[in-house]
Amino acid sequence: MTHTLLEVKDLKVRLGTGDHAVRPVDGVSFRIARGETFALLGESGCGKSMTALSLLRLLPQPAGEITSGSVKLDGEELLALPESGMRNVRGGRIAMIFQEPQTSLNPVMTVGAQISESLALHKGLDGDAARQEVISLLDAVGIPDAARRHNEYPHQLSGGMKQRVMIAMALAGDPDLLIADEPTTALDVTIQAQVLELIAKLQRERGMAVLLITHDLGVVSGMADRVAVMYAGQIIEQAPRDAFYTAPQHPYSQRLFAALPDSSKREQRLTVIPGTVPPLNQVFHACRFAERCDRAWDVCRQTAPDWFAQDDMHGVRCHLADPTLSVPDTSKNVPDSTEQKTTAANEGAGTELLDVRDLQVYFPIQKGLFRRTVGYVRAVDGVSLSIPRGETLALVGESGCGKTTAGKGVLQLLKPTAGSVCFEGTELVDLRGEALRKRRSEFQIIFQDPFSSMNPRMNVGDIIEEGMVAQGIGGDAGKRRQRVDRLLDQVGLRPGHRSRYPHQFSGGQRQRICIARALAVNPKLIICDEPTSALDVSVQAQILNLLKDLQGELGLSYLFITHNLSVVSYLADRVAVMYLGRIVEEGSVSDVLDNAQHPYTQALLSAVPALDRDAQREIIRLEGDLPSPANPPAGCHFHPRCPRAVEVCREAYPPSVQLSEGHSARCHLLGE
Repeated sequence: MTHTLLEVKDLKVRLGTGDHAVRPVDGVSFRIARGETFALLGESGCGKSMTALSLLRLLPQPAGEITSGSVKLDGEELLALPESGMRNVRGGRIAMIFQEPQTSLNPVMTVGAQISESLALHKGLDGDAARQEVISLLDAVGIPDAARRHNEYPHQLSGGMKQRVMIAMALAGDPDLLIADEPTTALDVTIQAQVLELIAKLQRERGMAVLLITHDLGVVSGMADRVAVMYAGQIIEQAPRDAFYTAPQHPYSQRLFAALPDSSKREQRLTVIPGTVPPLNQVFHACRFAERCDRAWDVCRQTAPDWFAQDDMHGVRCHLADPTLSVPDTSKNVPDSTEQKTTAANEGAGTELLDVRDLQVYFPIQKGLFRRTVGYVRAVDGVSLSIPRGETLALVGESGCGKTTAGKGVLQLLKPTAGSVCFEGTELVDLRGEALRKRRSEFQIIFQDPFSSMNPRMNVGDIIEEGMVAQGIGGDAGKRRQRVDRLLDQVGLRPGHRSRYPHQFSGGQRQRICIARALAVNPKLIICDEPTSALDVSVQAQILNLLKDLQGELGLSYLFITHNLSVVSYLADRVAVMYLGRIVEEGSVSDVLDNAQHPYTQALLSAVPALDRDAQREIIRLEGDLPSPANPPAGCHFHPRCPRAVEVCREAYPPSVQLSEGHSARCHLLGE
């Protein structure tokens, strides 16, 4: 029998007092065995992170308290320990990797000093012994030149490097249990693959158990032994990984799988989960998922379901699993997921709308008292692309490759250093002042972070109307107000929302507001800059459906900037892969995703987590980080990281090779 390391029983947490106290953890129970990876899966706001913080007794004070339950680590009750005893547990027996390494690391301490703090507390090491152990830990997590990096500060490291430092810090106390809270959310797919592979390798070597908190079904598939699905403060399903992915039992779990985008769903709408996680400042007397469930019936709205265990490893909290109930036929309530996407015959569809040739955006590097220019950051270095009316071009690549800068250069939000941006036959680079301002209504942008792109002091109605006022369109105030109401309805919000402020909406709703703001001035092209990167899978499905609907109704063209290749396979018509300021491969979705020819594209695709563990390809490891665009490598920019590089790759930048009609790549290996 596998030895149980952590056992949690009926854990309940309360934030605040009185009738409206928030209950983010409301009767959670689970076990984790030694050496096992246990995944806690669910949407934002369901209580996953608060559960992890409760295990370490790190609840926000003074409002947070554990009201009941048990947390036993190797048989010892952690809730009975004094605070001095918990200090030895935290970082020692249980360590945690937090979601955002940038905010978790101290910006004024070197990474070596921060790891040394844990070594001093849990192992009594200091001085040269601590320094050698820190270097050993940094080397173990794959940080090159660890002796030099030991003395660097967090801002000098890339996102992947910072996450590795967090892992090294967590390992410093030789923990029995590692809690990884969304460890790859903000990382590119290549860095994500490296971090997950590293955690799995260290787990095998050290025999650690891992509690993996995430909302990414692909990550869970590749890492977990067992899965628990959390919703509104409770675990609603728990199963071994294979059983869960083969036949999820709870309607919520089933809808999560149905909401995932992929190429097989291109001609249909994604399944969505309507509504949001209910507020947790209430006492529930019925099923918490009933209002969003397409299989709910009267019992679900009147009585809270019990936990029904199939065996020690598998159970579900749902009335559908109750053998004593006569379950009605609810199949007619399930929406038809094969519904075709809405399309319209748009005038001019397929004709060229945007044509970009040899676009360059350089930023000067200035030094000295007189700010002399000593070099340039070549953020965009000769990009060419075109987008027809009514079509979507996806621009993909790692963070720092120049995708967002290219988008801003197209919109003239950053003035290009050189090149041509031709929009409907008009050269935008030559436009200045009023002439450019008059054309701005025809091309808009949806930013990655909707909250920071909206004025928090303006209500939603004014935010959407602002563009119409600036462009002098939409008629008088009354007509503009009517248009705002129509736009809110069009993006799935209510006209009554116009008087609310950005902080009163969820992440998905804020993104809808930004889409309404972009539509307000009747654009023909919208640049979508990672619009779904921070969203749960259910909210992502809603936004992707909305973008497809609007494209069909209005004939919009999209430049979709992303690193999520499953979204690309669902939404895009063509794909351009960008690396260090240049496009290295371009073609139709099927050409690039099913028949990738450039080694960089192949590496990106190999790193995408697959739901079917048996179908996962061997990950092509890319050594090192993206080089600096201020000092790009000689020859092919990708050769220092390319596992197939040959001598010519180090000498000359490769020419474009036409592989088939519409499919090209820049690689010496594809020549004669």
